[in-house]
Amino acid sequence: MNISGLICASFVTALMTLGTIPVLASEFNQAWRNKSRALILDGYEFNQIDIKKVAQNKRIAAFIHKASDGLPAPYRCSGNKAEKSLCVEKWRRYSVARELYHTRRALAKKSGLKWGAYHLARAGNPLEQARHFLDYADPSEDETIVIDIEDIDPEKWMSLDDAEIFVRYIYRKLKRWPMLYTNGNTAQHIADNRDQYEILSRLPLWYARYKPDIGSHFPKGHWETYNIWQFQSQLNCSQKKCPYRVNGTNNDIDINVIDMTPEDLHAAWPIDQLIEVNEPEMPDGPLLVSTPQSNSGDEMAPPAGLDNTVTASTKPPRINDLY
Repeated sequence: MNISGLICASFVTALMTLGTIPVLASEFNQAWRNKSRALILDGYEFNQIDIKKVAQNKRIAAFIHKASDGLPAPYRCSGNKAEKSLCVEKWRRYSVARELYHTRRALAKKSGLKWGAYHLARAGNPLEQARHFLDYADPSEDETIVIDIEDIDPEKWMSLDDAEIFVRYIYRKLKRWPMLYTNGNTAQHIADNRDQYEILSRLPLWYARYKPDIGSHFPKGHWETYNIWQFQSQLNCSQKKCPYRVNGTNNDIDINVIDMTPEDLHAAWPIDQLIEVNEPEMPDGPLLVSTPQSNSGDEMAPPAGLDNTVTASTKPPRINDLY
């Protein structure tokens, strides 16, 4: 074979074998393929889970389980017969789910897994929901706590303003901060409005996106990186194809990756402190600020519509001044 033929043959061979070359896992690209990185499962009451089998996988280091969901089920039922029957059924399901949560927590900890609990934040009184979460999950100091904000639709999910109230209340009671679980669009909205959501924008981020590469979508201008990446759910896992399978679970289980070894995760758990974030760059030179004209002498008139009886300041205090 001449030299040109040898080169062509080598090129064809390279093309044929290119598909078998593994993609190198990185922080934002298929991070779960790095076998040294710990994995975290999360689930809820309808997932079928064999925790003993799950714990045999040494990459699985923690389990975060759904605890409370919005407001608690009503304890007393009223109304007509059908309404009372529905109310009783809701309470029964609520009680069963709560018992299952605590049973799974005990089994997971006994099996050597770290534990976490999340609150599914829905529309409704944020203080009542925070109290509901604390009563339901009864989190110990070694457990990660999470607020789950599925979207920014305030008709269905907790508004971001209410979420600020929720997490501040949790901190007052536990002296620990929850993680923020959310998707890319909501995370970006919080990052873009960091001055309004002073606490939410500094919570450790549990980022949900079911794509192999999230680098172009992640809000890097604010959060430097995720704390946890939920890379798998039933949306991208089927009988035929799944990013990662865990013995003891079905295809509907959520799987997450963290940039730590299992040993490092055990040492760092729980994740419950505010994080440093990238501050927006300020322009060079002096800032020009317009000053509103006063209507009466030297005293500046308050903004229109401001209720002086309930408003102490038009600027929110800094985080360190709150607690």
